[in-house]
Amino acid sequence: MARLNINGEMRDVQAEAETPLLWVIREQIGLTGTKFGCGIAQCGACSVHINGQVQRSCSVPLSAVQESDKIVTIEGLSANASHPVQKAWAELDVPQCGYCQSGQIMAAAALLAKTPKPSDQDIDAAMTNICRCGTYQRIRAAVHLAAGQSGVTTPTERQG
Repeated sequence: MARLNINGEMRDVQAEAETPLLWVIREQIGLTGTKFGCGIAQCGACSVHINGQVQRSCSVPLSAVQESDKIVTIEGLSANASHPVQKAWAELDVPQCGYCQSGQIMAAAALLAKTPKPSDQDIDAAMTNICRCGTYQRIRAAVHLAAGQSGVTTPTERQG
């Protein structure tokens, strides 16, 4: 049995030591916002925060997570979608199909925690998640908006 701190709540789980954290989160805990994409840590759909660092949970075995580690999933980022990144994503209508977006949001939140006012180059370097719909320009704009940077137009400003 393993004991995990997920979204500020201690959870007891039973799974093999080599079970990816992604499947523990989804199947054992029942938090399905973290998505399975590729299974080889390339796409980022499974991104979560572990001790404030963005991690691709499909490649983190349960045995690598300690009871003292703080795991945050998209469900734990904010109780009511009030995190600045979530608000920016909604304001700019970033998602198209939406499948990758929880991972994108987690990556953006981790970036802004480290670099509160990122440049385009900072965003490009940190946001390595794959979006099959190609919403990369909207993702970049939303990261800037969440950072409170000027030069980003909202849908309302574009219309008027």
